Amino acid sequence: MTQNIVTPKRALISLSDKTSLERVARILDAKGVELLSTGGTAKALADLGIKVIDVSQITNFPEMMDGRVKTLHPNVHGGLLALRDNPSHAQAMKEHGIQGIDILWVNLYPFENALAKNADFDEMIENIDIGGPAMIRGGAKNHGYCAVATDDDDIDLILADIEAHGGTTHATRKKLAARAYSRTSAYDAMISNWYFEQTGENSPKYRTMGGVKVSSLRYGENPHQDAAFYTNGEKRFGVATAKQLQGKELSYNNLNDTDAAIELVAEFSPQDKPAIAIIKHANPCGVAVGNSLLDAYQNALACDPISAFGGIVACNTILDEETAKAICEIFTEVVIAPEVTEGAKAVFASKKNLRLLVSGGLPDSTSAGVNYRNIAGGFLVQSRDNAPILREKLQVVTKRAPSEKELEDLLFAFKVAKHVKSNAIVYVKDLATAGIGAGQMNRKDSAYIAAKRAIDAQAIAKWDAPRTKGSAVASDAFFPFADGLLEAIEAGATSVIQPGGSMRDAEVIKAADEAGIAMVFTGQRHFRH
Repeated sequence: MTQNIVTPKRALISLSDKTSLERVARILDAKGVELLSTGGTAKALADLGIKVIDVSQITNFPEMMDGRVKTLHPNVHGGLLALRDNPSHAQAMKEHGIQGIDILWVNLYPFENALAKNADFDEMIENIDIGGPAMIRGGAKNHGYCAVATDDDDIDLILADIEAHGGTTHATRKKLAARAYSRTSAYDAMISNWYFEQTGENSPKYRTMGGVKVSSLRYGENPHQDAAFYTNGEKRFGVATAKQLQGKELSYNNLNDTDAAIELVAEFSPQDKPAIAIIKHANPCGVAVGNSLLDAYQNALACDPISAFGGIVACNTILDEETAKAICEIFTEVVIAPEVTEGAKAVFASKKNLRLLVSGGLPDSTSAGVNYRNIAGGFLVQSRDNAPILREKLQVVTKRAPSEKELEDLLFAFKVAKHVKSNAIVYVKDLATAGIGAGQMNRKDSAYIAAKRAIDAQAIAKWDAPRTKGSAVASDAFFPFADGLLEAIEAGATSVIQPGGSMRDAEVIKAADEAGIAMVFTGQRHFRH
């Protein structure tokens, strides 16, 4: 029968992170708990003058093979797994001199740290723990008797139980068992996914996800939904690497939108020109490059100043004081940049609620990786949309070829369209978005909405004409009919970039030729659902 209160007599401790070792070990020692330990941890305890039994003394085998073999022995796992009230188990323990282990405190080899620092293959392999997960799983399975801790929070929960009840309660041990399995599961998932990256296998029979919680969030997309933020060990700059310098707690929607913003702005190399992306509800409402970051921000904002209110601003380079002042002229939820000057920090300090994030770098838009999406009863996995848009791969399909200026705007527009929810239409003029149509059920509506946004922006800025006049337009997928293209032509577009591949390509090309506009095919689409 499972015991409610287990008064601990013996604890096994094996730690890679020994930060809390002395504090905890002295408490357990003072409570009369016998301490077992492995090589490095046993030495650390002995050096502290704390009585410890090396595991090799109960296994009668020395630690061997560079520490790969030390705890994989019946005298260890028997102590973890034995059902104390089961007569046959009790008899086996007596016959073989096995003593029960009431507390197991193990933290695993730091595989995640090796992953984060991009260690070489051999170092990654050596940071895969074997004995640790085996002990954790065994102790967690036998939580009726054994309390398992894998980090400081867990061991502190055990100590609090001992202080309050003289031992660990069944409720605490059960909670810790659940945590233990989530720990080993996340650990194995990171190892598995790293291995698949090495082998290039993107669709294995078994696919796992693992992560470490960064923070609990107030709620998810809506107040009735629970949410939390996890990192998965991926080696990419972005929201996960960002340090928040000021502002309110980040929400689920803030994190989602900020990720969309920095992923988009990373399409534009800071070695070329400064770039700004303004995001609202995971869609861009303005993107531009400029001779200065301030120039880029002003041009991005001009695309849709109405939607930019309460948006997310992402920069591809160091955020300076003058740009910070301009951003602060309207309400902005989050600003993220690789670096921020001291002058810019001082400007933002007057906006206490604005969240300011420093990412340390930009995510590599061409790096490999996978994206996940839940569906009822499962989830979808796909490789990241990291295909570059190459000028040399473009195919001119109209009588008129685009000018050099049009070509630059076309390539810019297609990069932005890659980050707009489908069906996506993006007008660009002078390397700044002029109108964006996102998430519509047909492409004609997206072209119309994008042009309407340009007319609204014209009215606010009091320009002579909307910026779609003389613009380049990008479509994330082919035009299934000529109507979407005709809508863009009516808005004033003079050049078009699209994947091509429609059954009616000839009809669409004919409409472009009749209007005297240039059109190029990319041969690849960028749906974003």
